[in-house]
Parts: sequence; C-alpha cells; structure tokens
Amino acid sequence: MARRPLISVLDRMIAQDLLKTLLSVWTVIVVIIVSRKFIKILDKAVEGHISNDTLMTILGLKTVTAGISLLPAATFMALLMVLGRLYKDQEMSAIAAAGGGAGTLYRAVFLLVFPLSIITFGLSLYVSPWAESRIQRILNQDEQSSDIRGIAAGKFSEYSQGDLVFYVENITSDNKMHSIFVQDRKTDKLSIVTAEHSRFEELPGGRYMVFENGERIQGHPGDYDYAVEVFEEYAVKIQERAVSALLTPNAIASSALWKSTEKRDVAELQNRLFLPLGILLLAFLAVPLAKISPRGGIYGSILLGFLIYFSYGNLSSVTRSGVIKGSIPAWPGIFWVSLLLLVTGLLLLANWYGYQWLIATFRKKVSK
Repeated sequence: MARRPLISVLDRMIAQDLLKTLLSVWTVIVVIIVSRKFIKILDKAVEGHISNDTLMTILGLKTVTAGISLLPAATFMALLMVLGRLYKDQEMSAIAAAGGGAGTLYRAVFLLVFPLSIITFGLSLYVSPWAESRIQRILNQDEQSSDIRGIAAGKFSEYSQGDLVFYVENITSDNKMHSIFVQDRKTDKLSIVTAEHSRFEELPGGRYMVFENGERIQGHPGDYDYAVEVFEEYAVKIQERAVSALLTPNAIASSALWKSTEKRDVAELQNRLFLPLGILLLAFLAVPLAKISPRGGIYGSILLGFLIYFSYGNLSSVTRSGVIKGSIPAWPGIFWVSLLLLVTGLLLLANWYGYQWLIATFRKKVSK
C-alpha cells in the first residue's frame, strides 16, 4: 500500500499561493507605513536634528522594525485573500468533495505559518530591539550636535528655540560657507557676527566653527555701549547638548528584559512574545473566518478581518498599558487577548461544524 506523502500537492499549492500573497501584502503595508515614517524623519533632517549621513541608515532600521511588527497583520490579510480565492474559484468545493475539511486547510496553512512564527520569534526578540537601540543611539549622537546642522544656502535657519539665527549666502562643494550672518542671543546680550567665509574645524578641545575676515558686534539691545571687534579669524566652539543616553524599553535587549521585574519591561517582553503567537492565532482564526462569506470572493472576509484585527490591536495596546500602570496583573497580562482570539476561533469552528462537534471534541480531549 502506497504511503501518503508528507507534503501533498494541495499543501504545496496553498502554501506557495499564501507565500506569494503574503510577500505582496507585507511589501505594500510596509511601504505605506515606512513612507509615513520617512516624512517625519525628513522633517527632523530639515530641522537639523538628523544629519544627512545617517538619514538612510535610520530609514533602513525603521523599515526593519516596521516590517517585523507588521508580519501578523500581513499574514492574516494574506490568508483571508488566499482562502477567499479558493471559495470564489470553487476549489474549496472540490476539496470538500474529496473529503477535505478544516484539518486539510490547517495542514496546508501551518506548513508556512509555523516556520514563519519561529522566524518572527527570533526577529522580535533579537533583531527588532537591536535595530531600535541603533536608531536611538544614532539620534542621541545627532541631537548632541544638532545646533549647527541643516544649514542651507540662501535661507535663515533658527536653532536653540530661536536664540541662534544663521544665514549663509553660498556653500561650495568643499563645505566652505561664504557671506555669513549669525545672531546669537543670550540672557542679557545680543551678539552679531558677519564674515566673508567660515568652515568647521576640529581643534583641541572640540569642534569649532571658524569665521574669516569679519566683525563681531556685542551688546544689550536698547543700549549704546556696543563692543565692535574686527577679526581675520574668529573661532566659536560648537556646544554639544546633553542628551539622555537611556534606552526606551523597546530598545532594551531581551536578555535584560527576562531578568527585570519592572512592569514596563515585563509589558515589553510580553509584546515581543505576542508577535509570533499572534501569527499562529490569527492563522487559526482565518480558516473558519473565510467560510463566513464564501461567495464574497477574495475580499469577502477582508472587512470583517480588518475589524477583528483593529479590535485585537487596540485590546493589546490597552492591556499593555494596564500592565504598565499596574491595573492588570503582569501575568498573564497581554496574553488574555490571545486567549480571547483562541476562543473566537473555536466559536467560528463550532459554527462551521456545529456546536455538538465542538463539545464532542472537547470531551474526547479531556477523556484522554
């Protein structure tokens, strides 16, 4: 008697279709979300908070973190689309006629979803916090020297909440600035510097901006005792702002979170574990959910799927906030939402096969 192959033709067909759809959906969602994030990053770069050298690095790291966090949503939507197409093309009827049911679909679906959840487990626990910590360290370094960044030729640039105003008429390819105007307002004095040229230079004690062939006027607005200085070279040290080096919980290594008893750290660790678990539970839910609207085609259950995922995401956020505030016990904490998702999937399966089937299956498992 011929043995049944471990992976059937149907398994491969559904898994391959699911993989192609998943990649397409995931790419579209990531591009949309990262595009919105990129606009915010560009705003910071224009304001001088991020250097041009690190702009693309931050964008790449943001893409990594966004891509990992969006895997459950992309998997859920891809499953609903693939299963909806099977119903629309009457392929599901053929599977049912051959004796296939929910178990057959779950076998094919989890052929891809289970390995994906394992990969997501590693990405969520190790890659995502690494990327977040890199982003925060880069931003902290840029913030320390952001007062003289974002200088553009032909426009006035404000820094330090308007206390420092900078104007450059022209910037050459060697990063030398020409025809400079600087207004520096302190508590009781106003200083104005005009120069023909200026450049950045590393000198003993730090980084300086060196002005050439100009004059400096210093005094108190409204008074007549102004000090006027003419210079050939005048160097001003660029002050580095004190920026907190503390990392937010989403940038802390998972090994450190395991040892921590802080509520914020516990909530963050649960959130990381929630991602791979969410992929499994959403896949479990998608199979019976697609049967609710079998004639709706590819997009028959998408609307309901959006509502479920929206509720799932919001409940997760609310539960996580509750864990941080202490209003919800740390354990099981956010995993109450996972239990609710599991119960919803079981109810949909019972609706598919009948509640008597669900009760009989439960009794059989208990008796074992």
